[in-house]
Amino acid sequence: MDRPERPRYEIRALHTDTTVTVYQAYDPRIGLPAAREGRFPTAWKRDRMTWIKPSFLWMMYRCGWGTKEGQRTVLAVEISREGFEWALRHSCLSHYKPGGHPDHDSWRRELRSAPARVQWDPERDLRLRPLEHRSLQLGLAGEATRRYADAWTVSITDVTALARRVHGLVRDGDLDAAARELPTETVYDAGEELLAHLRPGPRATAPDLA
Repeated sequence: MDRPERPRYEIRALHTDTTVTVYQAYDPRIGLPAAREGRFPTAWKRDRMTWIKPSFLWMMYRCGWGTKEGQRTVLAVEISREGFEWALRHSCLSHYKPGGHPDHDSWRRELRSAPARVQWDPERDLRLRPLEHRSLQLGLAGEATRRYADAWTVSITDVTALARRVHGLVRDGDLDAAARELPTETVYDAGEELLAHLRPGPRATAPDLA
């Protein structure tokens, strides 16, 4: 019997009844103090856009398993579900959605004013090859960035060792063992109210962003 096809746009994450885990990668000068203190240090700029990723493997693709310059400390940031859903509710797609706005100019005005934006990029397999279904990337700016750093964050854990362990198993060709090490990411039921305005139209495409 064929397995049902995975929806192209759905949120998958490690989550509990009260929290959602997202991933970021930083230079150790930021990442290590953040993990040690459980909060982002004052050196972490709260006036800049930051992108959070619920997919561990997409983060590995982005940071090269924690080997890229400036991304050598991989963090698992546990944030409140309330904060995560606030960001979704106040998000705009990072690209124009035909039919989702009256015209391109109205989308651009919304993008400028929205404190968060959503982009869907191809999910990755253990060899970091693109898959057909998409992974959510959530960009936070202004009020959303400050809320993320100072109100939503529940815990910050350094998972660089996990990234390197999984990478080592992949290099050795032991994909079954690598898969067992991955965080358990299941469908996050955000509800149609939160996601309807964030699903791209059939003609919409988006490049990878940091």
